[in-house]
Amino acid sequence: MAAEAAVAAPPALERDTMPFFESVNRNFAKAAALLDYPRGLLEQIRVCRRVYYVQFPVRIRGEIQVIEGWRAEHSHHRLPCKGGIRYSETVGQEEIMALAALMTFKCAVVNVPFGGAKGGVKINPRNYTEEELERITRRYTTELIQKNFIGPSLDVPAPDYGTGPREMAWIADTYMAFRPDDINALGCVTGKPVEQGGVRGRTEATGLGVYFGLREALSLPELVRPLGLEPGLEGKRVIIQGFGNVGYHAAKFLQEGGAVITAVIEWDGAVYNPNGIDVEELHQHRRETGSILYYPKAKTIPMEERDSVLEYDCDILLPAALESQIHRHNAPRIKAKIVAEAANGPTTAAGEDILLQRGILVLPDIFLNAGGVVVSYFEWLKNIAHVRFGRLEKRFEERTNQQLVELVERLTGKSLSATERQLLRGPDEVSLVRSGLEDTMIAAFNEIYDIYKTRKGVQDLRTAAFVCAIDKIAKAYFQLGIFP
Repeated sequence: MAAEAAVAAPPALERDTMPFFESVNRNFAKAAALLDYPRGLLEQIRVCRRVYYVQFPVRIRGEIQVIEGWRAEHSHHRLPCKGGIRYSETVGQEEIMALAALMTFKCAVVNVPFGGAKGGVKINPRNYTEEELERITRRYTTELIQKNFIGPSLDVPAPDYGTGPREMAWIADTYMAFRPDDINALGCVTGKPVEQGGVRGRTEATGLGVYFGLREALSLPELVRPLGLEPGLEGKRVIIQGFGNVGYHAAKFLQEGGAVITAVIEWDGAVYNPNGIDVEELHQHRRETGSILYYPKAKTIPMEERDSVLEYDCDILLPAALESQIHRHNAPRIKAKIVAEAANGPTTAAGEDILLQRGILVLPDIFLNAGGVVVSYFEWLKNIAHVRFGRLEKRFEERTNQQLVELVERLTGKSLSATERQLLRGPDEVSLVRSGLEDTMIAAFNEIYDIYKTRKGVQDLRTAAFVCAIDKIAKAYFQLGIFP
């Protein structure tokens, strides 16, 4: 049901004093100081454009419950706005605004022409039946429709923590009931089931994007050798925090790429095996038992000790859960050489300062976990184009490949094997989506790395990513003629 399994935020005494949105703005200011743009323009890029707070009644088990919800649109420099909807008891306005801001910068970094947005409903979805969740989702969607906070040309939600394709299907159906004359209505939300307008490849998109981004970073000897690592994924020891959709798929693709998953952390504990954990076996174990704990081929770490696993020795620490998991109290004990941010805001500003001082490389969230919004963009394009990817070219490319092979076979007198002939197939939708995601992540990383290497004053990859994003957003405003 949930897009991500819950990993609890650090206790109050463990949290850094800086609020999440202020931490995002600190990173923004650090990068903005290196750019020569008018102060007013930078302020316009920084602020959250509008926030909708709503309280709506829903009948739950014969009684009326008043549910709180938010939708924040951080930037309108490009429309529609884009960002997920999370269901969590801890969600609040400050968090939603911070996540919306990250979406703005994330979209700019990976060249997706959207503004940033985020939504939240203050519930624990585990406390409700499917029918009750449907009622809550449809009522929340109705509130967004009434205030023009949703629509294929205005604001396009997606799954996030606590939501998934099921909730997106309810949102799309509700929107279409209110807007039956909108030919592009299916584009009002992404992350839908394929049979209801979704795109193949969306489920694994964020985790696969993490893999592509990490693989590209590790391919650069000048970046990884100073860390004491050799280029490439092969043999790299990885600890994953969060084994939901993002964490599972990131672990799966990293393992297939040669990495060794030594530990997985979840809300109820962790499992550890220094020789490696089979990701598919662990996934099957959780499906059968409801938990990753007591996986027979790894040591189980109880809930009260799970956060200590973040500090175990490894090459790559990959937080794929909630924000503020690495902070000023545990950052001095992190032993990883690379922190790869698969979640939104998993490292606080104070925590990152410590990591950088210790020579640990941080791959920032506004780049590394952008795979979801990239493929959401592809789904939105599919919905407004009203044609699936590959429908026009698949057979043509197969026929062209076949003709070329037949010509080569005649000239050489040799024939391809049945296995080799599989390569002649034209691209289907999932192949095209994954190819587009791979190209996007590689191009985005190289843009960021070029800024990191050449821009004066840029000393870390997060600042480089923010410089990259702010520069693109500022140019978009100039194109709109708002700042001549």
